[in-house]
Amino acid sequence: MKIVVIALAVAALVSIIFVLMDKNSAKEQQKPGVPEKAPRELLGRMKIEQQPEGLIDYSVYIMSMREKAIAVIVSAVCLFVVGYIFYKNIYVCLILCLLSYFAPRFRRQQLLNKRKEQLTLQFKQALYSLGSSLSAGRSVENSFKAVVDDLHLLFSDPNTYIIQEFQAINRRVENGEPIEVGLIDFGERADIEDIYNFVDVFVTCKRMGGNLADVIRRTSNIIGDKLQTQQDIAVMMAQKRFEARVLLAAPVVMVGLMAWSSPDYMAPMYQRGIGLVLMTVALAVMVLVFWIVQKIMNIKV
Repeated sequence: MKIVVIALAVAALVSIIFVLMDKNSAKEQQKPGVPEKAPRELLGRMKIEQQPEGLIDYSVYIMSMREKAIAVIVSAVCLFVVGYIFYKNIYVCLILCLLSYFAPRFRRQQLLNKRKEQLTLQFKQALYSLGSSLSAGRSVENSFKAVVDDLHLLFSDPNTYIIQEFQAINRRVENGEPIEVGLIDFGERADIEDIYNFVDVFVTCKRMGGNLADVIRRTSNIIGDKLQTQQDIAVMMAQKRFEARVLLAAPVVMVGLMAWSSPDYMAPMYQRGIGLVLMTVALAVMVLVFWIVQKIMNIKV
């Protein structure tokens, strides 16, 4: 119990220091709603003079102070516990807690990927609705309005990403802007390959002419099938990720149980010399295995 209290106190102190140090780093990040990169060659032919306010740049995630503090505290506690199990030295534990400074960076990337996954799944539903509306004979502008109504039935939260994006596109059309402008802006901010491809096809077909309903329907089916495949792979990989995390945590739990139940047996491992070297090598191997597992599990279709 004493060790847990010390770990929490250290984590709180480290979080306060590092959050204050990292406070200015948010200024270096790009503000939401302003794309970082220039439009692609095809989309760049149409100039976007003004970005709508309140929309998200999905390629950037700015963490709040609360999110940063939680990431630092959780990582500092975990590092402190692991350090105490392997070394039983407060000074080593404090040194390991310094690594929690990098925790917000990894957490930011996780939250960014999660937000993109949500937008991708929502976009798939929007594509199906758009294809159905165009096949029913509606115009492009009316089809985009009908998509918003369908999305409200699918998602109860009015602040859902895809609902906000389609509402912004419809507002641009009502203000007299071409519908391509809103789509180009959405494609650039989304920073997702499938949305890029859809916008490319839509803008090209709208400019060159042709059966827009048939092209959009086929494109929607192709992208929808790809997204469904990605979702199926993610479901299959979820169990494997859980199993990998359990296997990675098992050695730490075993060492902790042995050190608690048989302190005399584990005493040589905490003495200066070969014991600490073996502990350090074991910890380094675990970190290497964790890195390899993350690379293996990061499958992109």
